[in-house]
Amino acid sequence: MTAGGRVVRVVLAKPGLDGHDRGAKVLALALRDAGMEVTYLGIRATAAEIVKSAVEEDADVVALSCLSGGHDYHFPRVAELLAGQGMHDVLLIGGGVIPPQDVPALEAKGFRAVFGPGAGTNEIIEFIRANVRA
Repeated sequence: MTAGGRVVRVVLAKPGLDGHDRGAKVLALALRDAGMEVTYLGIRATAAEIVKSAVEEDADVVALSCLSGGHDYHFPRVAELLAGQGMHDVLLIGGGVIPPQDVPALEAKGFRAVFGPGAGTNEIIEFIRANVRA
């Protein structure tokens, strides 16, 4: 899986205080198995840490997961800091337990997709493949 002739680079993180990361770890492995390069920052990553990693890794995708309800603060903050770094072409995706009524606000902040409970890894992989910058 390449973007512009290179492997797609994904930064995956759990921002905020959420300590449950089994799903994020499963996704990280699935993305790697699909040929992507994944940098998993783990739990309790700050927006600044996520963006710093995205810049350093020249990320094509920033994927955030939240189960604790902090998505309405942490996700937009990451989008804001990415824009401040001029990283407007990074594909932003989110996942976790996010109420459907919160999704439009996240999309307005630049998230191209929000995957809820039950989303399959193949669905996420195909979305990335179809939407990552060329």
